[in-house]
Amino acid sequence: MHKTILITGATDGIGRLTAQKLVADGHQVLLHGRSETRLAALSQELGGAPTLCADFSRMGEVAALAQAVLADYDRLDVLINNAGILRTADTKTEAGRDIRFDVNTVAPYLLTRRLLPIIPRDGRVVNLSSAAQAPVDIAAMKRFQPMEAMAAYAQSKLAITIWSAELAREMPDGPVFVAVNPGSLLATKMVKEGFGIDGKDLTIGADILVTASLSDAFATASGQYFDNDSGEFAAPHAAAADAGHVRSVMDALAEVLPA
Repeated sequence: MHKTILITGATDGIGRLTAQKLVADGHQVLLHGRSETRLAALSQELGGAPTLCADFSRMGEVAALAQAVLADYDRLDVLINNAGILRTADTKTEAGRDIRFDVNTVAPYLLTRRLLPIIPRDGRVVNLSSAAQAPVDIAAMKRFQPMEAMAAYAQSKLAITIWSAELAREMPDGPVFVAVNPGSLLATKMVKEGFGIDGKDLTIGADILVTASLSDAFATASGQYFDNDSGEFAAPHAAAADAGHVRSVMDALAEVLPA
C-alpha cells in the first residue's frame, strides 16, 4: 500500500537518498528543505514531488509549513523528522536560543504536534536521533548560552529521543513514535564539516529510515530507540530514564513553543 510521507531536510544527505528510495517504491513523498532552488531541482528529479520550504530555526515558518500540509492533505501516513544541524557560523536563533536545540528538537516537536490531526493511529513519526547523546542543559535549551557544537548537538538528540518516548506514552493507541540513530559517521555534509572525513555509505542510514517508516518490525516499537550501529533496539542515554530530567525537557518544550 502506497503511503503519503513527509521528509524534512530532504535536499541533502540521508533525507535526499531516503526520498529517492521512497519515490522509487511508489510512495507520495512531500519534500521539505530551506532552499527553494534545491527543492525545485529535487522535485524535478523525482517526477514533480510536492515541496515545502521552511527554515527550521524559525518557528513561525515551521508552523506555516504545518498549516500548508493541513490545508492540502487529510492524511499523512509517515512523518520523518530528519532535518538537523551541527555546525554553523551563527548559532543563536532569532528567538534567542541555540540553533541546535531549535532545529533538532523544538522544530520537529512543533511540526509533529501540529500535524497529529492527520496522522492516523497506524501512522508513524520517525525521529532522527544519534549515538551522540548527553543530558540536556535545560537553561541552555530555553535561552541561548555559548556551547561547543558537539555538546549542543548531543543534548538536542537526547531531547528528541526523550520527547519521542513521551509522545508514545501520551498516545498509547498510536501513531508509532520511534527515535532512530541512522548510523554513526555516515557520508553526510554534517559529518564532512564536523569531523573532516568522508564517512560511511549513506545507504546505511536511508535503508533504516525506510524500514522504520514502513516495516512491520517497527509497527509495535512506539517509544523505543533503534540504534543502527548495533542493528537493534537499545536503551538511549541513561538520562532518558530519569523521570525528573524527562519532565524538565518536556516542560522546557512547552515553554518555548509558540502559542
